[in-house]
Amino acid sequence: MEHKKITAIFPGSFDPITNGHLDVIRKGNKLFDCLIIAVGQNPGKAEFFTKDERIVMIRELTADMPRVTVESYDCLTVEFAAQMKADVMLRGLRNLSDVEYEFQLAMINRTVAGIETVFVMTSEEYGYVNSTMVRQLALLGGDVSKLIPETVYQRLRQKIAQKPPALDTDVPE
Repeated sequence: MEHKKITAIFPGSFDPITNGHLDVIRKGNKLFDCLIIAVGQNPGKAEFFTKDERIVMIRELTADMPRVTVESYDCLTVEFAAQMKADVMLRGLRNLSDVEYEFQLAMINRTVAGIETVFVMTSEEYGYVNSTMVRQLALLGGDVSKLIPETVYQRLRQKIAQKPPALDTDVPE
């Protein structure tokens, strides 16, 4: 029996990409034949890094993962998944508060678009990390060097030094 190749998308704003995101990407790289990192924009959040900057950073960080590609999208996530012929959506769960939100999202996506969601647990050390928190800590002078990859940390420091953007007070992603 021939193995059906499974394509997954891992959608997010990745603004900035964190070590927790990379943890989920590494796990997805082991699980799926093709993993598409789908870089979108959350309309409820102010952009810190441009979409192009985020794509460049993610491509650099995943260069050693041949089954991983990075794409951007500006439509509904389920529409993008259909365009990419994705079989499943990959989502990371950090903690119990993620479960209810992600469960609702998975049920809506299944009902509206017929796409299943596969959840993976992030490693314990990333259970509290999210991009909003990283941005806020960095803008207030906190040390976020252990929460994000070194190359992202350097770019974050440069961007803050150029012109500190306003803090966003959105609900963490």
